[in-house]
Amino acid sequence: MGGQRRVEAVFPSRPTLEGAGVHLKRGVGFGDSARFDPFLLLDDFHSSNPDDYTAGFPWHPHRGIETVTYMLRGVVEHGDSMGNRGTIYSGDVQWMTAGGGIIHQEMPKAYEGDMRGFQLWVNLPASHKMMEPRYRGLKSYKIPTAHLDDNTQVLVISGEYHAVKGPLTDIVRAPEYFHVKLPGGGVFNHRLPNHHTAFAYTIEGTVELGGDEIGGDNVILLGKGEQITLAA
Repeated sequence: MGGQRRVEAVFPSRPTLEGAGVHLKRGVGFGDSARFDPFLLLDDFHSSNPDDYTAGFPWHPHRGIETVTYMLRGVVEHGDSMGNRGTIYSGDVQWMTAGGGIIHQEMPKAYEGDMRGFQLWVNLPASHKMMEPRYRGLKSYKIPTAHLDDNTQVLVISGEYHAVKGPLTDIVRAPEYFHVKLPGGGVFNHRLPNHHTAFAYTIEGTVELGGDEIGGDNVILLGKGEQITLAA
């Protein structure tokens, strides 16, 4: 109970192929998912070469999970068996609940520059495995940002930070999903329940957490505690 969360383990993301041949790096999902429960997978698709990703993720099924797609830079076209169609642009989020079953496709489009996106899979509890599927698209301008005095910025995709609430509600697992932007010397502090699973994925630069310095493209699994403090 209480206390600072320490680094329990660090997992470098590993290159792999997914979909119809998309080159990506997987941070969570190589046989270590039990340690991240209820999170099953975290993929980082990142390339300046369209040949690495435009084959995309053609029609395929999901059941019993939620998939959360966050595009840092780039464009992805979505379609699903419920009839939803949409385009995810830079900064947009897609939250899809597969529930009892859904078929969908996610097709990245050629992007001039460095395309980068992330997909997180969240396991649904047994009581919700067969719920009705649903799809929610969230535009970047609807994602609020908490601004701290040291110029730290926290985009609140879901959950709450410094009284700034994310726009997505009634999410089954009620996760907190933040995109934290730290300036040099900036500090991120956050309290959360001791029993919650918590991890961070470093995108750029180096962070210091509990005496450990960790660089980009690493998943940081945190131990128990009610306080997270990390610094650039």
